Parts: sequence; C-alpha cells; structure tokens
Amino acid sequence: MNSHPKTTIALDTTRKDNILLAHLPAKLTVIEAVSFRKQFQSWLEDNTLNKIILDFGKTTLIDSSGVGSLISNHKSAKEKNIQLVFWSVQPQVQLAFSLVGLEQIFQIEPHTQAIIPTANRKTEQLPPLTHPSVRSPIKRAIDIVGATIGLVFTALLFVPIAIAIKLDSPGPVLFSQIRCGWMGRRFRIWKFRSMVTNAEALKNTIPNQASGAFFKNDRDPRITRVGRFLRKTSLDEFPQFWNVLIGDMSLVGTRPPTPDELEKYEIANWQRLDVRPGLSGEWQVNGRSKIRNFEDVIELDLRYQNNWSLLYDLKLIFKTIFVVIQKDSGAV
Repeated sequence: MNSHPKTTIALDTTRKDNILLAHLPAKLTVIEAVSFRKQFQSWLEDNTLNKIILDFGKTTLIDSSGVGSLISNHKSAKEKNIQLVFWSVQPQVQLAFSLVGLEQIFQIEPHTQAIIPTANRKTEQLPPLTHPSVRSPIKRAIDIVGATIGLVFTALLFVPIAIAIKLDSPGPVLFSQIRCGWMGRRFRIWKFRSMVTNAEALKNTIPNQASGAFFKNDRDPRITRVGRFLRKTSLDEFPQFWNVLIGDMSLVGTRPPTPDELEKYEIANWQRLDVRPGLSGEWQVNGRSKIRNFEDVIELDLRYQNNWSLLYDLKLIFKTIFVVIQKDSGAV
C-alpha cells in the first residue's frame, strides 16, 4: 500500500452560474481522495464560485482517507465562504458519516436520493469495510477476552498505583484525553495519570523532538517521578483495557492520534485510521520510544494493515509482553 498515491482521477463537473456540481466516483478511498483534494483546491481558486454541490449518487464505498478529504475540503470551503452541499448520499456513506458525527457538520440535502434511481435500493447497512479486521468477529472476541483479563489486573493494581500517584503529585488518579479512532471517530481514552495536572496547558512550552504530526520529548518535565515508572512499565495504559472492551480500541492496531495531530494530516495519512486503534501494534514492538519521524509511524501502521491476520495479531501481543518487560521499553 502506497502512502503517497500519484494517480489522478478527473471528476465529472457541471457549471451553472456561480454553482459547481461535481459527481464523485463509485469509491472514495485513498487514491481517489488525494486526487479529489487537489481538484477541490483548484475549484476554490475560482473567486466567482459561491456554492459547490458534491453528488454522492454513485459512491458506495468510502474509507478513512475519503472521510479525511471531505473534512479537509469542508474546512477549506468554509474559509473561502463557499457553501458546500452534499447530494444523493447513499446509506453506506451516510452510515460512515454518522459513525464519525459528520452528519451534524456537513450540509446534506434531504430527498436527493430520488434523483439517482439505484439509490433507492435496500442495502444492508454494515460498518464501512475499510479493512478486514474491522468486521472480524474472532478479532473482536479476542479483544473482549483480553480486555476482561486486563481489567482484572487493572483492578488488582488500582489501589497501590492510586496511592503512589497521590503521594507523588496532587490531582486525579486517572487521566482522560480525546483521541481519534477508526475513520477519525473521536473517543475518550483513559490512562493512569503520569503527568502534572496542567500538562495540556504546558504542552506548547515543551520542545517537540519528533518531526511531523505527533509529539515526543524524552525529558518531558511534565512527567512525574511515579509517572516515569508507570510509562516505563506501561502500567499507565492499563485503564485502556476499558476502551478495548467497549470497542473504541483493539488490543492490536495503530496509535490513536489526538485531534490536533489529525489537523496536520495529509489525505494519504488518513489510511492509518482504516483500522481500529490499538493498545499495542507495530510501533509498540519496534522501538516506539525511539521513533522521531512521522513517516516512520505511517510505514509501521501500513505494514500492520498489509500483514494483518489473526495469527499476526497474536504474534504482536506476545511480542508486546516481551518488550514491556525490557528495561528500555518506554511509552509514546
């Protein structure tokens, strides 16, 4: 899988006065999404336009990159004060929008499906198939069993960890943060608190040692003494077994980005959101504390997607256990 597709796909468009009608292709995945983004930017250069209509009548497949291109184009159109309207949104695409909460953001015209005869056919509304792992019942069963076992250990360790955190630094025991998961869907992630309580406010004062759309600093002064131990042993991440149990995450997947990181993504980077984020993954077992380049993160995430199988997941789980007990293991 190429993280930087070069193929250009021309979209059919119709112009009337100050309105542009664009017909989207049958699928809006990474190749089409990158091309769509470039063409959309060229449309915005026309200062006489005041409205763009996107016709989804033929579009039945959309992935994370497709969603990313629409979010990016919506933002660009808003900045140019150009109205962006969606027509003929079919059930599968509508479902993808609702999973990410985009039906509340996008202007979707009702009753336009009747314009396209095939849009009225009844279809089984399953989650978008961005990757085979998303609909695997066995993978989900492994997640539930693993998360249940993990939560038992979390409960046993909660009291001593909570006491250590409280004695070391005033504030709550648990830390929560909004992250972006499958298809860019936002969820609240949980951890044992490893930083001072005003860590988010201080983030802009800390130098970023990583390049690209993620943050890293080996000597982050916001991390407490107990927090460093929790991160080194990965104990801070144990509450995330709850996220796995309720389906926000998987035991194995990709690293869930923060919303501000997602803002910096190129369209092709959204491919890493084609799978559910994981408590562990390729980045966990391949020197996550040493990764400094965002392109390396993308490469590891796409390697996981290309190589995925249930056996591969189990292999990464056992590798994770081995890595965590090593002295040089460290947190993201």
